[in-house]
Amino acid sequence: MGFIDGIKEKARALQKTIVLPETEDDRIFRAAEIILKEQIAKVVLIGDTDAIQAKKAEFAIEDAIIVDPKTYSKTEEYIEKLVELRKNKGMTEEQARELLLTNYPYYGVMMVKMGDADGMVSGACHSTADTLRPCLQILKTKPGTKIVSAFFLMVVPNCDMGENGTFVYGDCGLNQNPTAEELAAIADSSAESFRQLVGAEPRVAMLSHSTKGSAKHADVTKVVEATEIVKAARPDLLVDGELQLDAALVPEVAESKAPGSPVAGKANVLIFPDLDAGNIGYKLTQRLAKGEAYGPLTQGIAKPVNDLSRGCSVEDIVGVAAITAVQAQE
Repeated sequence: MGFIDGIKEKARALQKTIVLPETEDDRIFRAAEIILKEQIAKVVLIGDTDAIQAKKAEFAIEDAIIVDPKTYSKTEEYIEKLVELRKNKGMTEEQARELLLTNYPYYGVMMVKMGDADGMVSGACHSTADTLRPCLQILKTKPGTKIVSAFFLMVVPNCDMGENGTFVYGDCGLNQNPTAEELAAIADSSAESFRQLVGAEPRVAMLSHSTKGSAKHADVTKVVEATEIVKAARPDLLVDGELQLDAALVPEVAESKAPGSPVAGKANVLIFPDLDAGNIGYKLTQRLAKGEAYGPLTQGIAKPVNDLSRGCSVEDIVGVAAITAVQAQE
């Protein structure tokens, strides 16, 4: 069984309700059709009732829950709650109404906030900023979490590294240049995401262009400090750094560059020093190693809302919806 098949199996057992708000895109309807057919989750489609009903001639979405913000019974309750949540920012009832009736990702996040859905998947037609903004404004961070971050689940075929070719890469989608404290928090969250979704012990490599002092630079110092912070906060966690990528993944290189490391040569969670490195790293893996890239997935938000690339495939949407359902079990 492939990794994503295992995630789908877990999601089927949970039967969570996932919102897909981007009903202007046929990829969403095709993904909804597959999610419902495979019983991965219950699906909420947000949009004009007549327009969505017309799609039933093309897609098997009879079991989808259709929510039209103009007529849904809980819209007024959502408007009232949004005003309450954003009153310190000057949100008026008129502004809240306009936002929820015209910006469906906001409406979807309100459904999650109010417990009428378990999670949301968006981003096929919206930027990462437009997808995550309502989450940060409405759902806020999970208790005990210092920073919201984004990671990719990477599944590399015919690979004996990581966890049978499965890795978490963080942060590859949100934080541009995290401080040492933020990098440590990203490592902590990424380890827990790996444990939850992969079901294996995370081995966290704090990546750099240096291994164990082979280079001197402020960027290296940041990674060293972040590693020390994680080790102090989470003595139970297998984490080491700073490590070059080859030292993190290749046992022979690890023996030479980082002898005695509990992580070097067998890392399955890769923490990149900044967003440039993370974004480049996941795309290199995806394009050159033909890796499956699921994400950017969010961690640290009170309830799961996940982003999609605007170039995503239908299979990507289905996979991310299944992952979101599994994240929602907490």
